[in-house]
Amino acid sequence: MDRRPARRRTAVAATAVLAAGTFFLGAGVAGAEAQNKGGKHTKPMTRAQVLGLFDTWNAALQTGDPKKVADLYAEDAVLLPTVSNQVRTDRAGIVDYFEHFLRNKPAGTKIESVVNVLDRDTVIDTGVYAFALTDHVTGEKSTVKARYTYAYEKQPNGTWLIVNHHSSKMPEG
Repeated sequence: MDRRPARRRTAVAATAVLAAGTFFLGAGVAGAEAQNKGGKHTKPMTRAQVLGLFDTWNAALQTGDPKKVADLYAEDAVLLPTVSNQVRTDRAGIVDYFEHFLRNKPAGTKIESVVNVLDRDTVIDTGVYAFALTDHVTGEKSTVKARYTYAYEKQPNGTWLIVNHHSSKMPEG
């Protein structure tokens, strides 16, 4: 038999219940935050929306402004570009690449796309595209066919930015 006064037993029991409730409430909130990293009740991107991110990027190319293109990349993005052997890992490097690439007035067309929606905040678009290019010196037109991968992440403000972009010319043969 417990010899503590009833009032003290009640206080101990109430403290235990309060602590347990606080723990479970905190765990529930943490779980909900982990599930809704990109915002309350957000739905995953559709395939069409993901494909639209490329259209936005391609439209930025058409402006001829390398900074507008670089604005579509996250601050810590990685760019493995088609016509450069240099890996670009910061805004200055990405702007530098596009300063050179945009001289050839690229216009991209997707040939094949595979979209993977990983979660509400992360999508991957991979496939094959072709770029119509115009040599800035000779005016000669050419087409470069390449494989690509874009990884996008939804930012806290709701915008989607490229966090990883890999593009490589198709192998001969």
